[in-house]
Amino acid sequence: MAAAGYRCQYVTDWVAGKTRWGLGIDAAEHAALSEQRSHCADVPVTVVLAR
Repeated sequence: MAAAGYRCQYVTDWVAGKTRWGLGIDAAEHAALSEQRSHCADVPVTVVLAR
C-alpha cells in the first residue's frame, strides 16, 4: 500500500510546516490531520523551527 506511505509523509510534512512557522489550525483541520495520523504507526514528526 504505497499510497498510505505517501499520505503519512504528506501529513507529517504538513504538521511540521505548520509547527515550524507557528501557524494555527482550526478544529476541522485538526480532526482531519488526527484521523490521517492515526493510520501512520510511529511515524515521527521532525520540526526545525523558523528563526
